[in-house]
Amino acid sequence: MTHAKRLQSLLLGLSLTAFGIGRWATAAPAASTYPGTGGPVPFEMNLQPPATQIAHEIYDLHTLMMIICLVIFVAVFGVMFYSIFKHRKSLGHKPATFHESTTVEIAWTVVPFLIVIGMALPATRTVVGMKDTSNADITIKATGMQWKWGYDYLKGEGEGISFLSNLATPRSQVGAPGVPPTEKRGENYLIEVDNEVVVPVNKKIRVVLTANDVIHAWSVPAFGVKQDAIPGFVRDTWFKADHIGTFRGNCAELCGKEHAFMPIVVKVVSADDYKAWVDVKQKEMAALADDPSKVWTIDELKVKGEKVYAANCVVCHQATGKGVPGAFAPLDGSAVVNGPKADQIHVLLNGQKSGKYPAEMPAWKQLSDTEIAAVITYTRNSWSNKAAENIVQPAEVVAARK
Repeated sequence: MTHAKRLQSLLLGLSLTAFGIGRWATAAPAASTYPGTGGPVPFEMNLQPPATQIAHEIYDLHTLMMIICLVIFVAVFGVMFYSIFKHRKSLGHKPATFHESTTVEIAWTVVPFLIVIGMALPATRTVVGMKDTSNADITIKATGMQWKWGYDYLKGEGEGISFLSNLATPRSQVGAPGVPPTEKRGENYLIEVDNEVVVPVNKKIRVVLTANDVIHAWSVPAFGVKQDAIPGFVRDTWFKADHIGTFRGNCAELCGKEHAFMPIVVKVVSADDYKAWVDVKQKEMAALADDPSKVWTIDELKVKGEKVYAANCVVCHQATGKGVPGAFAPLDGSAVVNGPKADQIHVLLNGQKSGKYPAEMPAWKQLSDTEIAAVITYTRNSWSNKAAENIVQPAEVVAARK
């Protein structure tokens, strides 16, 4: 056998071996072996197990590209090392002198071009499929804000459902700079929320994205989804989960000091379970939808306002109302809180920019009229605040929205 044939056989054997190893190492797990964790796994060296058709295609593309790169690496370096070893000076070989070769010029232009085309075609097909958000069964609006997600079910079964999704991991597990956590960290540390997004299996879900303040990104690796949420713009993406389970992601765009604390959790359930969830959620919303014409006592508003404040405001303004020096304005002693109540209502409905504090106050229009009235009343009667206009009724918020 000539040297050329031996080299050709060697390269073919290496390529087939690389292909087999690549498929064994990167093959997407079958549905029956899907772990169901829906999140990162310790010591995992590959992509998360795919739970949608698009995620499967991304997985296969990743495998294909790795194999192509490995084959090129083996072929190029195999020829190079063979040439160096077999044509070394100690064997009596003398360097050839030549200039230009039309054949070589054509070969190293055409071959890379064909390789790139072979890689681009399947990638383009997948990218086009990722952008096709038409004919969705359910449309959900996801609003990124510092530092939580707001969800509104816009179309399809569950239309009208709206809620905020906050990090559920307690601060006792997180700790603080220089202060170790006082509680053992749970299995889903920093990737658990108080309100999950619930969707039915095998239904196309369109997610419309925007943001209240800075750029965020909605990312769930198991779905093959990552889309930016940009203030003033509307972007969209979609997924169709083929597994029942809970799937976890994170905001994937650096959005401030609590960036690590705004996870995404999507719970995929059966059609029957989804209907049951919709019924429960709609009843909860109906119970919370207070009559805006109702006149509340100051004590009722303060009790409700304290809960609203703890769920939405405490991260920035702190439980003491002191804010964060140099970052978030204090509410304790604030001129806005102690001033005319119309100004504070305007701030909550429309947000506020301040040259003194780098972090802007986002708009909180997603809160109900009663929630806004309650939290304003709470802040005006808490800490050292003694506002003259110390109570706000929901009807005043309704009027300010117009």
